[in-house]
Amino acid sequence: MAVTESVAEGAHAEERAVHEGILRRQSARESAARTYARALPIVPVRARGMTIEGADGRRYLDCLSGAGTLALGHNHPVVLEAIRRVLDSGAPLSVLDLATPVKDAFITELFRTLPAGLAGRARVQFCGPAGTDAVEAALKLVRTATGRTGMLAFTGAYHGMTAGAMAASGGAGDVRVARLPYPQDYRCPFGVGGPRGAELGARLTESLLDDPKSGVPLPAGMIVEPVQGEGGVLPAPDGWMRRMREITAERSVPLIADEIQTGVGRTGAFWAVEHSGVVPDVMVMSKAIGGSLPLAVVVYRDDLDVWQPGAHAGTFRGNQLAMAAGTATLAHVRENALAERAAALGSRMLSQLSRLRDAFPCVGDVRGRGLMLGIELVDPESETPEPAGAPSAGDHQRAADGPGSDPTPHRADPQLAAAVQRECLDRGLIVELGGRHAGVVRLLPPLTISDEQAEAVMDRLADAVAAAARRQQDQGRRHRHPGGPGPGNG
Repeated sequence: MAVTESVAEGAHAEERAVHEGILRRQSARESAARTYARALPIVPVRARGMTIEGADGRRYLDCLSGAGTLALGHNHPVVLEAIRRVLDSGAPLSVLDLATPVKDAFITELFRTLPAGLAGRARVQFCGPAGTDAVEAALKLVRTATGRTGMLAFTGAYHGMTAGAMAASGGAGDVRVARLPYPQDYRCPFGVGGPRGAELGARLTESLLDDPKSGVPLPAGMIVEPVQGEGGVLPAPDGWMRRMREITAERSVPLIADEIQTGVGRTGAFWAVEHSGVVPDVMVMSKAIGGSLPLAVVVYRDDLDVWQPGAHAGTFRGNQLAMAAGTATLAHVRENALAERAAALGSRMLSQLSRLRDAFPCVGDVRGRGLMLGIELVDPESETPEPAGAPSAGDHQRAADGPGSDPTPHRADPQLAAAVQRECLDRGLIVELGGRHAGVVRLLPPLTISDEQAEAVMDRLADAVAAAARRQQDQGRRHRHPGGPGPGNG
């Protein structure tokens, strides 16, 4: 028995050494711009479904899913089989924008999933492999089609890291795009929340467009995320989305829906715009459409298709493996009603997250749609800048049905959120952070998550929140009583 334990300990020590060596070399050789690796010091070596195994032998439940890329989780059999078929067929793997049977099958399946009002008159542009390039193409498209240059975007937006996409995102430094308030309840920019706050945002939009002295000339387009992900998991109210569609349509301003993270069933509908019944003029897609491989496209109304050959191109826009994997993923989600599954399971998980808000004052808000969920960590002892009585979100899944009940949105606590992320990792759960101040813990599990796995996620997250809150309280007590534990100080 002692020999067996000694062998096992030796194997574990060797695994840890490999793990630590790879991380050490990464830190020494990779760019300072790396992000996920800083908060998630793991070395994945195997993965299946929702489970990742690290080089150190530890197993994790993955609620990051490649930032929403892995709709079916890691290495799903239908995706692997689709890739193998292409590899075994001898087909070319990269073909620029030439027609192939693989591409034809992908476009056919993609168009089968589109909102009915767009599918019948759609065109598709294959872009460079990242979603940000598809955003660039969409911006270029509407500018070419309208002859106008300005754009409307929203506070808190995230559309990518290339120049044009960043200019339309919430963190832009050199502002060339007019910013509009994105509706939210917990931190409503108008201090009222609910349908009233959303309506005020819509009225401001109309005023800016119709006032000849607003400083905002008629734009080439409006770009909007149906759910802001990086912005803090903020679902747009359905009524507000319809108002944006009305406002833009009446003024011949193309509406661009950024579905890069929200698409392919993630929010409980195949495309998040379907919750509101809105049919955009342009849809930007990436992440899950490639079935875990790089792929990005723009789908748009045929009358916008006025640009010249080569107006937007990219060497790797003909990735055949990604198209095959994407076709398999789109078909599997559609045929197995995984969007409906995401809606039902997401609603249950959101209800469980609401209990955390009730149990822990540091949980300021919970929100989400489908399997795109978030909890905002706050400092409950902070003074709030919002007006007293401003309502906040209760269940954001209900979209525009009404405001929540918490009247005091406190200051975001990014340090506590980071502590919760670390506690989750210690418990074998991978989560991401987001929000304006990185104070929102985000959950993006694969659509294939089982009921048992969902319960495990909720248990580990609740335990992590409790541990981080307890540690924060203990640190607060030590700060107030620097003498350390003792009578009256423990």
